[in-house]
Amino acid sequence: MMHEWNDLANEFQDDLISATAMQRVEGPGLEYASAGNAEQIKASADALHETLLAREQYCRAMAEKFKTALGKYANAEDVHTTEMKRTGGSL
Repeated sequence: MMHEWNDLANEFQDDLISATAMQRVEGPGLEYASAGNAEQIKASADALHETLLAREQYCRAMAEKFKTALGKYANAEDVHTTEMKRTGGSL
């Protein structure tokens, strides 16, 4: 599951490249409508960029939580296995 979260985070990171390109858009002409349109696109791209960045960070945090949980699980299993062997039991 940890790898799936990281894969999803990588996809969001790739999408950030496109959002960054959209943030640099310029109007095709000097008339007001072109400039206004470009500003609206930039504002949308800024919002998209922030959202993608937040999603990437969330996915990385989830991957880290899974990694931590997996480590705790493996440690607990080792402790219990050692305890079972010490008492003469087997798994």
